[in-house]
Amino acid sequence: MKLLNKVRNTVATNVMNFLREEDGVGVVEMILILVVLIGLVLIFKEQLTSIVNKIFKTISDKASSV
Repeated sequence: MKLLNKVRNTVATNVMNFLREEDGVGVVEMILILVVLIGLVLIFKEQLTSIVNKIFKTISDKASSV
């Protein structure tokens, strides 16, 4: 959960910085892309968590065998 909050805060900070620096159609495009990405993360949260856990377990198992 801490990782999700950290990612959310980082994305929010980057979006705010971007909005301060740019204006026009590019901003609208970026906002729409971010909304879609955030929506996908929320929809597939459980699947993404499962995949990440499997990856870290594999890394941990292989690291302990080295």
